[in-house]
Amino acid sequence: MNGSADVAGILSESRTIAVLGAHDEEWRPAFYVPQYLHEQGYRVIAVNPLLAGRTLWDEPVRARLADIGEPVDMVDVFRRAELLPDHLPDLLAMRPAPRFVWFQQGIRNDAVARRLTEAGIVVVQDRCTMADHRRLGLARD
Repeated sequence: MNGSADVAGILSESRTIAVLGAHDEEWRPAFYVPQYLHEQGYRVIAVNPLLAGRTLWDEPVRARLADIGEPVDMVDVFRRAELLPDHLPDLLAMRPAPRFVWFQQGIRNDAVARRLTEAGIVVVQDRCTMADHRRLGLARD
């Protein structure tokens, strides 16, 4: 999926976002994109085993998606495309399943996207949540 109308709907409908591969270094997209989303009023839950136990975006960082233990609307993925098959079981095991999985700009894995889509999850590939949010005029003043 890459249509603007669909992307606008996803960004409007999502309120809780798990960020797989979140980072704590401000210059990295895996920090400043979720930071922007948090500033826009989204609840952002960081997932990174190297940062587990710390706090980012007013939430404790989780080591794995399974550690979230509550519904999320979207999983925003900041992991290299070749690593996505390793995350597929965790994504598919989430209960309830997220409605959306978003592979950030530069990340594309058609096989993983196909499996997620078969499980009823809408997948966006190779797009930036922050750039789309701004471009579509969804930013709060």
